[in-house]
Amino acid sequence: MRKEPMSQADARAQYERIHEGMRAYGASYRELARRFATWLGLHSTDAEALIEILTAEERGSTLSPARLSERIALSNSATTALLNRLEQAGHIVRSREHDDRRVITLRSTPRIHTFANDFFGPLGTKVEDTVMGKYSPEELRRFESFLADVHATMTAHLAEPAPSRPLLP
Repeated sequence: MRKEPMSQADARAQYERIHEGMRAYGASYRELARRFATWLGLHSTDAEALIEILTAEERGSTLSPARLSERIALSNSATTALLNRLEQAGHIVRSREHDDRRVITLRSTPRIHTFANDFFGPLGTKVEDTVMGKYSPEELRRFESFLADVHATMTAHLAEPAPSRPLLP
């Protein structure tokens, strides 16, 4: 079966639907992170930092305070204050695990893993069982590739100089 080429108008409409879907996903993700923060009684930036630390650990890596600072767009001093709060709350520990003892590694505590699993687990199960189950492994591989390409393009764009600020009245 041969596919007919998509018209320029149909391709543009599809692009807009996909773009809106990604924007809506981003908004929902931010709202979920905000609710996680509220649920834990934290500032949203503190919860964002926790999510970054947990996500790095899920991928088999760790974050340093400097890398976390980059990921959540905070100054080093603001990140230090944030880490102090998270450590005092029992959500993270800072350790020196490298040969270079100046390098600090951020680790989540078992307690915060339990909280994160309680909060995010039901959604993860729904997405994995209900949503992803609708698609073939090949479709999911293509979607993974699409997301990786979009992410790489956005990352490259963010590395470029910003356009000149508009002159506002």
